[in-house]
Amino acid sequence: MQRTLSRKLALALLAGLLALGLAACQDEPGPAEEAGQEIDQAMEDAGDEVEEMGDAIEDASDGN
Repeated sequence: MQRTLSRKLALALLAGLLALGLAACQDEPGPAEEAGQEIDQAMEDAGDEVEEMGDAIEDASDGN
């Protein structure tokens, strides 16, 4: 009897923890995630510009 009650209690506790874990997941990004995405985009844009400058320098050097 005691063992069955302990199992039921443990399962109920586990189910409650899983439910809280799912409730903590957010669909919308928080401010830190948005800032990280903006930084990622800025770094990607800067990398593209550096690549374009490198191509322009290469084209200029090929012209001489």
